[in-house]
Amino acid sequence: MRNVIGVRFRKAGKVYFFDPLKLTIKMGDHVIVETARGVEYGTVVLGPKEVEDEKVVQPLKPVIRLASAKDDAAEERNRKKEKEAFGICMEKIRKHGLEMKLIDVEYTFDNNKVLFYFTADGRIDFRELVKDLAGVFKTRIELRQIGVRDETKILGGVGICGRALCCNSYLSEFVPVSIKMAKEQNLSLNPTKISGVCGRLMCCLKNEEETYEELNSRLPNPGDHVTTNDGLRGEVQSVSVLRQQVKVIVEVNDEKEIREYKVNELKTKPKRKKEKINIADKELKALEALEKKEGKSKLDDN
Repeated sequence: MRNVIGVRFRKAGKVYFFDPLKLTIKMGDHVIVETARGVEYGTVVLGPKEVEDEKVVQPLKPVIRLASAKDDAAEERNRKKEKEAFGICMEKIRKHGLEMKLIDVEYTFDNNKVLFYFTADGRIDFRELVKDLAGVFKTRIELRQIGVRDETKILGGVGICGRALCCNSYLSEFVPVSIKMAKEQNLSLNPTKISGVCGRLMCCLKNEEETYEELNSRLPNPGDHVTTNDGLRGEVQSVSVLRQQVKVIVEVNDEKEIREYKVNELKTKPKRKKEKINIADKELKALEALEKKEGKSKLDDN
């Protein structure tokens, strides 16, 4: 077991572990640490805790120091410089006529590098742009192409639920999301209703997936034949997943009627195999293909 603290370098960014040494560090403190990108200023989001050795990326780097008032001021200056750098880069992009959209600018704490995040439809030859920017900022320049999910994570926004986007407010890493999750929750398979601001499947589809899988496993499928606790046989018309109730078409006195039963009031045969993918699913397979192309987020590589 190792004693570690969790540090985050940007809002809703990935959490990295560091060795607190003998420093007294608590959640919410700012610390100066060394990363693959150099010396960085981060916020402690997980107080000192014991974690298993296999969960720690070796070698575990130590905290250099708690951030001082001078460090806080330097970080604030960097944030202001980033706004200026954004405007300068926009001018250079227009000058070179590049088909790219600048999303964000980030200075490393020691000003050893300036990172420019952008989106584009294809590959961009930005060699001349890098030369121009290096001449202005007199430091190392890195242009990093990101995907639409990363763009949305940086810019933020409001989802169809009326709340701040999960990726921008608390989601550290993107989770795999599939059409199966929407089907499991009986959601409309209309792409406009299950896609987020970024145009990809909504990350929140993952939130209730396990609950719905558990609830659905107890229910018959529409079309299945069941026997009720009052001795009637019928065909399942529809199911209510959250209420765990089933509407069954039964025959009473030579007339068909629909009755509602609790799932534990029914005896069912083993579930039938899933029907072949329908037309609505086929239309949405393009979304899954885009998700795979997007791959792992390129933002968090400290």
